[in-house]
Amino acid sequence: MNEVPIPSTLNPEALSPTEAYAGAPTPASVTAPTPASVTAPTPASVTAPTPLSLKPVARAAISQASQWGRVTADGTVFLKAPEGEVEVGQYAAGSPQDGLTFYARKYDDLVVEIEVIQTRINESKTSADAATLVVKRVREALSGRSFVGDIVFLEQMCADVDVLIDQKRVTERARKAALKESARTARVTLVEEAEKMSGSSSWKSTTERYSAIVEEWKTLPRVDRNAEQEMWKRLSNARTTFDKRRRAHFHELDAERKEALSVKRELITRAQAALGTTDPKAGIKKFKDLMDAWKKAPRGSRADEDKLWKRFKAAQDEFFDTLKASEAAEEEKLRPNVSVKEELIVKAEALLPVDLTALKTQKFQLRELQLAWEKAGELPKKDRARLDSRLKKVEDAFRTVEEKQWTRTNPQALARAEDTANAFAGGLSKYERQLEQAKAAGDTKTTAQLEDSINSLRALLGAVENTAADLSS
Repeated sequence: MNEVPIPSTLNPEALSPTEAYAGAPTPASVTAPTPASVTAPTPASVTAPTPLSLKPVARAAISQASQWGRVTADGTVFLKAPEGEVEVGQYAAGSPQDGLTFYARKYDDLVVEIEVIQTRINESKTSADAATLVVKRVREALSGRSFVGDIVFLEQMCADVDVLIDQKRVTERARKAALKESARTARVTLVEEAEKMSGSSSWKSTTERYSAIVEEWKTLPRVDRNAEQEMWKRLSNARTTFDKRRRAHFHELDAERKEALSVKRELITRAQAALGTTDPKAGIKKFKDLMDAWKKAPRGSRADEDKLWKRFKAAQDEFFDTLKASEAAEEEKLRPNVSVKEELIVKAEALLPVDLTALKTQKFQLRELQLAWEKAGELPKKDRARLDSRLKKVEDAFRTVEEKQWTRTNPQALARAEDTANAFAGGLSKYERQLEQAKAAGDTKTTAQLEDSINSLRALLGAVENTAADLSS
């Protein structure tokens, strides 16, 4: 083992390890906390133990071996212990001084072991239990007296490390308490979330979240077995409740999908059978009814729905494509009728305007054209409205003239006109007699009123007489 360098300002021969370590705290000056007086601190309040340091001369046992032991000429090594000299062994592999150095090095190894565990405690790289085992091992070596060195100094080192271990235990208890509370809070949060989700109908996302909760639960530290088991039971019950609901839902959904498959396969069969319908109107009605039934039928899975719909629509498309092709063929057969009816409508339009003196002849000509029109047959749909509207205009013109003619030659209308004229004439005679009487009496006001009434009545009588004359002509 290499010796630790000694500062130039210190005289290793004049300063013993005990004196060199005099600045470190002693068991008497440091009181370890007792369990009754310790309140577990939170992580924020826990302060790491103040590091203790050993001066380099603490491991000067080799250079000062003669101060703590002696060796005889036959190589027997003695330790100067507080209880007196103790024989630690015999060294015959070299000179007597080599034997003393050998046992002094064993002492230095013990010091190094204490220094290392002290450093690891200060740097939080070891646990209190592990450090306790090291101190126990060093104390056992001290009891065995198989070295040469300052016993008091090494015992003091062990006592100081005991202080650090006690401080370490306080820190560890606080850390465990904080860890326990943190883990409990995290588990409570997971349990409450799991219980809230037990009634969810978002089957996929909730199932995934339950799996994530279980995985998160596994990563949390295990600190309170009983409490964790109780919370796990709550989480498990919530998950089981959700799983039962999910299985019941999908069982029901599966039954509905099976029913949907059965119903829609039946509709497809009926649609394929309807392809043979020869009556277009009946066929259209059948497919309309089938489509209404399809919309009302329960839905299956998306994949099944797509496949079934393709089959149903294929039958529907085939029917209507055939119908369209048939209609197109029929329309093409009617194409020659267009030119025939266009010639007929031109002849009908040539009869306008209607001449009252030739009304009878023109009506006969129009009737002949109408018969020819009916005989020519149906028109294609796209030409039907155009040509029919032109013929209707001609027919409407004849109808208007006939209505006027009927009004003029109507015996009842003539009788009503003559009766009205006679009534007006009687009224006029009455007013004229009253006028003569008013003038004879000198009643100017009544005279003026009667004159106005007579003038109005004469105008009305004239109009009625003209109408009667027209109806009688």
